[in-house]
Amino acid sequence: MNTQRLAQLSQRMSLVTLLLIVAMLVLNTAVWLFPVLGSTADGLGLSFSLSNRIQDSGVQIALLPWWQGVGGIVLSSIPLMALVSGLNHLRKLFRNYARGEYFSSAAAQHLGKVGRAVALWVLLEFLCEPLLGLWVSMNEPQGERFFTLSFAPPSFVALFLAACIAVIARILWQASEVDSENRTFV
Repeated sequence: MNTQRLAQLSQRMSLVTLLLIVAMLVLNTAVWLFPVLGSTADGLGLSFSLSNRIQDSGVQIALLPWWQGVGGIVLSSIPLMALVSGLNHLRKLFRNYARGEYFSSAAAQHLGKVGRAVALWVLLEFLCEPLLGLWVSMNEPQGERFFTLSFAPPSFVALFLAACIAVIARILWQASEVDSENRTFV
């Protein structure tokens, strides 16, 4: 692939990443406002992990008071905000690549922040899930409130990918240092 096509592809990926960020946040909010979008049993099944697990636990999101729904949106968005941060750094990385900055320290830093954000996303999902379960069931009678906690195989895969991305970022940073040294000799 020539340099011009690689730059165009990187620019497109930057745009796709931005669209993914927006779609993810809008869809998470929409699932809380229009629960039929997220339910896998009788809806479209378009929800994200925390919202999906709450709906699959039997909570009738449509019956929640407005303030509880808003709290659900906020709590389920906290992990997504960490992921948004990582995706934004991925977008910046693609923009650097579109400018031909392949071995820059900025590119390595952006990639490292993607890895850290993915790890933080997994951690925040683990922490926010029990809070969200308690939040949406707080008005239920004694014995019907619930506390959920899960750590599924996709979480392990995400953590492994985060670690791989962090190692690759470190390698890219080292490559940028070598490239910088080589440019001073030429």
